[in-house]
Amino acid sequence: MARYVRLLFVQVRASLLLAVQYRLDFAVQGLTALFWTASTFVPLLVVYGRRTAVTGWTYPQSLLVLGFFLVLKSVLEGAVNPSLVAVVDHIRRGTLDFVLLKPADAQFLVSTSKFDPSAAPGVLGGFGVLAWGLALEGRVPTATGTTTALLLLAAAVWVLYSVWIVVVSAAFRLVRVDNLAYLFTSVFDAARWPSTVFRGAFHVLFTWVVPLALMTTWPAQALLGRLDAAHLGAAALLAFAFALLGRRVWLASVGHYTSASS
Repeated sequence: MARYVRLLFVQVRASLLLAVQYRLDFAVQGLTALFWTASTFVPLLVVYGRRTAVTGWTYPQSLLVLGFFLVLKSVLEGAVNPSLVAVVDHIRRGTLDFVLLKPADAQFLVSTSKFDPSAAPGVLGGFGVLAWGLALEGRVPTATGTTTALLLLAAAVWVLYSVWIVVVSAAFRLVRVDNLAYLFTSVFDAARWPSTVFRGAFHVLFTWVVPLALMTTWPAQALLGRLDAAHLGAAALLAFAFALLGRRVWLASVGHYTSASS
């Protein structure tokens, strides 16, 4: 474990050094991330400009959901997407051999090969939105609620990463997965809304198949003291199931990889 922690530190440090070589570009991307964060308020302002609550969620409470969405969106763009998109290029060129031959787990190496530090302002902006929502709600979360929300956030990051692993693994057979990536990103955008706005089949889909509720709504409910033990247990099972799914799909896909030497 200590060896992989050191490898992670080396990968992060290399990405940071690469990013600061182009300081102006780094600064522009950081400002762009902040601008995008500000633009996500527009749909909420439009909806809550006409009503005080939507499916039982007030504006301050919806800000909590939005805050978790912004954090996860920034994690996706800064820590998950850059590395795994690079895998597609390796597969396309047949150069994944150089990763598979290294004396470390290939999934770990490809998942930490590249980070985008310019997404960090988005993470800070997301936590800022959480603080703002709590202030407007007039609520100070309990230690238990805060701990539960952070654990759910960690589970959400793992689920998000596992889903992305599954999407990227399709490149071993399809080569190009751009449409799948765009589809997943579009579906994930629905996580900015509380899961209760979805009804019927969509509610089942966004709760259990693509667990957007786990990613943003359940952590917000934890901060509000609304989350019960059943949902917490379901979150643990979902995180485990998606982690297992991502690992199994990755190993099966690597088995079908046609290397550059083949």
